[in-house]
Amino acid sequence: MSTLVERQQVRARKAATERQGGGMSSAEGWRRRLPLLPALIFTLIVTQVPFLFTIWYSLQNWNLLRPEGNQFVGLGNYVDIFSDSTFRGAALNSVLFTLACVFFAMLLGIIFALLLDRSFAGRGVVRTLLITPFLIMPVASSLLWSISILNPSYGLLNWVIGLVGIPPVDWTSQHPIVSILMALVWQWTPFMMLLVLSGLQAQSKDVLEAAQVDGAGWWRTFISVTLPQLRRYIELGILLGAIYVVNTFDQIYLMTAGGPGTASANLPFYIYQRAFLGFDIGQAAAMGVVVVIATIIVATLALRLIFKSFDVKD
Repeated sequence: MSTLVERQQVRARKAATERQGGGMSSAEGWRRRLPLLPALIFTLIVTQVPFLFTIWYSLQNWNLLRPEGNQFVGLGNYVDIFSDSTFRGAALNSVLFTLACVFFAMLLGIIFALLLDRSFAGRGVVRTLLITPFLIMPVASSLLWSISILNPSYGLLNWVIGLVGIPPVDWTSQHPIVSILMALVWQWTPFMMLLVLSGLQAQSKDVLEAAQVDGAGWWRTFISVTLPQLRRYIELGILLGAIYVVNTFDQIYLMTAGGPGTASANLPFYIYQRAFLGFDIGQAAAMGVVVVIATIIVATLALRLIFKSFDVKD
């Protein structure tokens, strides 16, 4: 009987000690988080408060040309934009720009990263030159492509195709989507290349040597060893690239102005047109809310996939 009582007392003291330890760790955690609280509050103010105002505006029939007609319409703006064929076309262009740009930029990034992972004379100079497009401001790169490369009269691309007898092409008018994609891929390829190159340099050389000893060729080694190693880096590049490319505005505004008509307009550019050219604040806010929600959903799903890949043991 006394032994049982002693055991119960030991368990009670152990439980009390664990509770005290948990309380101390919790207090320690809050003490460490406290210096970050002002930054968190500031971030919430500058990001979430404007978004809440945007949601409120999206529920209003507010046009700056008719301020007397401002009234609460609920979800009416959302019904109107989803029945708008121009909005659906801009949404389709946004998806097209994002998928095509991320795919081709990642493909070229992998190729350039594999080349730069080898030792050769002048590798540092070549690496710097390949990184340069990502360091150029989007406005400057858009003007460079529209004036110096794609101009129908004196553009570099028309001069090159003219050498083989192809007549000049007005790229931004006849092929606006292709023109914008060329500029976007040119700008984002260095970013993808850097991510993939960091993954290549992080892989174990012992594994590559073991694959060579087993008689695996270059292609077999790349598919079975290198590509699985690069999976996390490729997924991260696709996620970040998609989030940024879906918000593309500079290239469309400066190269095609959304034209011809609205053939090359994406959602950010169409929102700009409705807000600052059509002065329809309510519908522009509703479009903005839809874009934000769609981006959050895609980013959340992509992040879950990335975190699952990190949880898998190599």
